[in-house]
Amino acid sequence: MASQDKSVNQGKILILATETCAYPGADSVGQAHSGYPTNTFILRVRAPVMFPERFYLNCFAKGIGGIIIMSCGEECPYEGAYKAMATRLDRVYKLMKEKAIDIRRLRLTAICTVCNRAFLNEVNKMNALVQELGPPNISS
Repeated sequence: MASQDKSVNQGKILILATETCAYPGADSVGQAHSGYPTNTFILRVRAPVMFPERFYLNCFAKGIGGIIIMSCGEECPYEGAYKAMATRLDRVYKLMKEKAIDIRRLRLTAICTVCNRAFLNEVNKMNALVQELGPPNISS
């Protein structure tokens, strides 16, 4: 459940939340009636490793200010997926640097099914960063 604070409606934050861990964690935040910035959009995904490198760059090019990949971490039900995701992000960070996109705009974190505080902490930290940096300026 997003709060109605209009002062933080600039710079969208995309969360890729794994359906087995992070998405239930996000749901528990809503069930606890905890608020988080209204510029946050949660996409429930089976495994974030399915998204290619270009996906992240395209998101930034379309105005997404920050992306948080919330996964199960090493406890991912898909063997090797978390390590593959970390390896993929290393390549994405390199591409972001080439495009002069601040790599802090993309984070990988493990969130469990009941990690309310961790979820809120990650969202609030990313929101503060997005507000500080402003919209991503993509260089050609």
